[in-house]
Amino acid sequence: MLQTNEYLKSKPAEEFHFQRILYSKKEYIATITINRPEVLNCFDTITLKEMACAIEDTTWDDSIAVVVFTGAGDRAFCTGADLREQEDRILHKPNEYYKWMYTFIEMHDRLRNIGKPTIARLNGMTVGGGNELNMACDLSIAAEHVTIRQVGAARGSVAAGGATQFLPLIIGDKRAREMLLLCESIDAQTALDWGLVNQVVPMSKLDQAVLEMASKLYKKLPECSRYTKQQLNFWRDLSWGLTVGHARDWLTLHAGAKETADGLKSFKGKTDINYEALRCQAAGPASVFSGATEIIQCSNCNTKMAASFAFCGSCGKKLSN
Repeated sequence: MLQTNEYLKSKPAEEFHFQRILYSKKEYIATITINRPEVLNCFDTITLKEMACAIEDTTWDDSIAVVVFTGAGDRAFCTGADLREQEDRILHKPNEYYKWMYTFIEMHDRLRNIGKPTIARLNGMTVGGGNELNMACDLSIAAEHVTIRQVGAARGSVAAGGATQFLPLIIGDKRAREMLLLCESIDAQTALDWGLVNQVVPMSKLDQAVLEMASKLYKKLPECSRYTKQQLNFWRDLSWGLTVGHARDWLTLHAGAKETADGLKSFKGKTDINYEALRCQAAGPASVFSGATEIIQCSNCNTKMAASFAFCGSCGKKLSN
């Protein structure tokens, strides 16, 4: 049976057998890499759990002074939540979102309270929850080709997992509203001008720039650095603590809404949303059916109802579904 002090010990990185991330320790630097380049390094539930585990291990490892977060390849740092998982597991059972959001919040809480400086190594597209991961890190270095974007309002969600809380603090209120409401990409230089990243370098020099920054952080007093982080976290912790709980609930309730279904359908089919039809429908009578429910029409009276119905709820005709 493990003794209490053994629970707080770190392990060699190679003892972890992660499926979705790469985890390495070299001298005083730990690197956590989302290893899903085939899906632009988006994170599913397993990825979030593995990241949380690796973060906990780096917290316990006194030989680690700096933690670097990045994505595999050169196309994407992280593009946020795995929307295919959202569609497959959550759209038709919205309460599953409440469980998923727990893993997301837990990972972020561990990251913000890691007690060591963190660097986001932005090697490609940084989208949605990927930018929330970027902002949760203390410092960020971006390759020149990087673009950053929030997409919640265009994908049937709200970026309340860090973006609505942290963007106004980092880039200012008006620019935060621009990113969150327009959902348009900004390039690396704009991100630098706005204060969303600390440096922009050619991709060929990205690793060297990260190493140089890590070296500077290593040559600082660890306890003083840790408490400096704690003080710097005040406004973020305040905003996060006051909003993320009810964001979790609202997003769970909204997970089965028509807007969410339309957003996911648009993403999957790479089609545009018919915003005019959506707004006209919203102005009409309320529907008792979730947007995630498949709807059919009675051939006898034209009443719309759930595809799971065996008989029309209006005229009683047997349905051929």
